[in-house]
Amino acid sequence: MRVARALLWMTPVLWSTNYLIARAAAGNVGAHQLAFGRWALALALMLPFTWGALAARPREWLREWPQLLALGALGMWICGAFVYVGGQTTPALNIGLIYAACPVGIALAGVTLLHERMSAAQRAAAALALAGVVYVVAKGDLDNLRALRLTPGDGWIVAAAIAWVAYSVLLSRWKSVLGPAPRLAAIVAGGLLVSLPFTLAEVLWAETPPWTWKAGGLVVAAAVLPGALSYSAYSFVQRELGAARTSLMMYLAPLYAALLGWALLGEPPRAYHAIGACMILPAIALATKGAARG
Repeated sequence: MRVARALLWMTPVLWSTNYLIARAAAGNVGAHQLAFGRWALALALMLPFTWGALAARPREWLREWPQLLALGALGMWICGAFVYVGGQTTPALNIGLIYAACPVGIALAGVTLLHERMSAAQRAAAALALAGVVYVVAKGDLDNLRALRLTPGDGWIVAAAIAWVAYSVLLSRWKSVLGPAPRLAAIVAGGLLVSLPFTLAEVLWAETPPWTWKAGGLVVAAAVLPGALSYSAYSFVQRELGAARTSLMMYLAPLYAALLGWALLGEPPRAYHAIGACMILPAIALATKGAARG
């Protein structure tokens, strides 16, 4: 349980790197190529540690192939390529607000479908965390929300957000004979099968940048940080704490993204980051205190 709580705070650091990768990917690599390369390399990194479990009883876990394909399509294809496509035309404000709804959707589904328990105080804390992340996304000025305009990429981001809610809930609802790590490897393989034809179509018919060393570097970074490491940690934390509480880690991403932007891009945090942090951090600590599966 202590390891899970520690990872709850650390995993969003890995997730936040995907914001920087997505920004750098525009004009350097196609969305489906980046997503496919990310997970193909991630699978190669995971197999040395998971092959023994996968090879031990293939007949048992291969019966789960419809679930593995569905989870792979949701978590690796839609939550991968769709985000990169939408990010090309959708401003950060829209993306942040759309994704702010994910933990709410996961929490509601976790309580109603997975029968997870959350006290009134924990629900209030989750609401405070939501308010904090909206404040950060709006950059401390609610007038920014009034000026919000829909863009063509919003639909891609909405689809990705819905897919993430479904992935998170089904990952808990569908039980598996495999442990978290080998199951994730099998899910990634399913996601690669689903995304392969779309990647080939992008390579053959879409106008995408030529392959460069920079594109390869982005694929490697995406595979290791927001790929294999973050998804493995997420699966473990969700198993220990439940889908509802684990989803709250998404509210840490804007804060960590600000710190990464400061360290790597020279973009200093603003006052609204500090105010949002004062709302989000204690709220998550309270919401996950005494966390246990229902």
